[in-house]
Amino acid sequence: MKQKVGLAFTAAAVLGMMLTGCSSNSNNGASPSAASPSTPPSTQPSASASATPGGGNQQVEIFSWWTGAGEEAGLKGLIKEFEGKHANIKVINSAVSGGAGTNAKAVLASRMQGGDPPDAFQVHGGAELNTGWVAANKVIPLNDLYEAEGWKTKFPQDLIDLVSKDGNIYSVPVNIHRGNVLFYNKKIFDSNGLKAPTTFDEFFAVADALKAKGIVPLALGDKEPWSATMLFENVLLGQLGTEDYKKLWTGKLSFDDAKVKTSLETFKKMLTYINSDHAARNWQDAAQLVANGEAAMNVMGDWAKGYFTTDLKLTANKDFGWVATPNSSGMFMVVTDTFAIPKGAKHIEAAKEWLKVLGSVEGQDVFNPLKGSIPARVDANKSKYDVYGQSTIEDFKASKLAPSMAHGSAAPEGFTTQANQVINIFVTNGDVNQALKALKQAQSSSIK
Repeated sequence: MKQKVGLAFTAAAVLGMMLTGCSSNSNNGASPSAASPSTPPSTQPSASASATPGGGNQQVEIFSWWTGAGEEAGLKGLIKEFEGKHANIKVINSAVSGGAGTNAKAVLASRMQGGDPPDAFQVHGGAELNTGWVAANKVIPLNDLYEAEGWKTKFPQDLIDLVSKDGNIYSVPVNIHRGNVLFYNKKIFDSNGLKAPTTFDEFFAVADALKAKGIVPLALGDKEPWSATMLFENVLLGQLGTEDYKKLWTGKLSFDDAKVKTSLETFKKMLTYINSDHAARNWQDAAQLVANGEAAMNVMGDWAKGYFTTDLKLTANKDFGWVATPNSSGMFMVVTDTFAIPKGAKHIEAAKEWLKVLGSVEGQDVFNPLKGSIPARVDANKSKYDVYGQSTIEDFKASKLAPSMAHGSAAPEGFTTQANQVINIFVTNGDVNQALKALKQAQSSSIK
């Protein structure tokens, strides 16, 4: 990787909120899933077998929110890969559905607090891991595993930094998602003689042309508020650039800065081009509007690409195209899914075997083409990926990197929770000054 992420994460009490019963309104998280009912992990059978993977009937309970839209297929691929290596270890898949991990995080917090942790759990690298579970002393270090597997030379150092604190490494990255992607329906664009917009001026010109022809320019599904927050953070990235954007999360740039105000004004204008039923739709519904030709564009992380290709069977660069969100060419909004092992897990050695599969070339190349993400390893097989995946692998190497606030990497949980509330209100009333004041208050109380 040519660029350093350069993230200076704060030590806010993420877990303080999570372990006091965080509600389903806590919506930050990556690679969201469908919001269909799911059996809570606490109803799964308790472990009674040996913790060592050497023999006998054993089990490993894995906890995630991967239940739909490409991610479920990717998880099943990982489980199949694991079972091929460990026929004697039964996998308990305790996935909890709910967009952006909304429900899963609340269930996980309750289980951790109640002394009933799973054996391994999904967590985003960055603030969600480090200022949350690591700061609360709830996960075990994995330095020995990294040494044994030779991972220190297989993952980019910047990525290892995202899952490390005070010299210890605490989770294993399975993927890298890009959060600043504008997907568009190629048929709509081609038939109307339009080019994908790369700047805000181009976006508004294209949106006006589409609106004049009765086509919804921008699909949004903010039934769960994080989708709108994600759109806003991409506007922030485009208006501020990576360096000033990252300063927001260290307190070096205030949310009452003129560029933040411009970002809110730009965001407000973008909202005039969205579908009228946005509040009743989730992110998949919005992506499907683009897939079906009912809307032209959608700003979403590239888990939407996994949804397009794995679930809807669309072809990249034929049925849909993509560009970086306006003004963010050469930038890469990083979201990484990782797995950690809780202290007190019943099957720690079996959990380490699970992490070995996650961190392997084979595991990453099974999972990521289905999920829509790219591998975290630098030596993964590029030929396994379609034109989108191959181009994103190259973009990741060359781009200036920025962490996602909406998906748990940039800011403490407390800030993101407040930001979701602020943006949810802003989408309704469009009051720029009120939003600026509320975001600054959230920054003052959550980011030190």
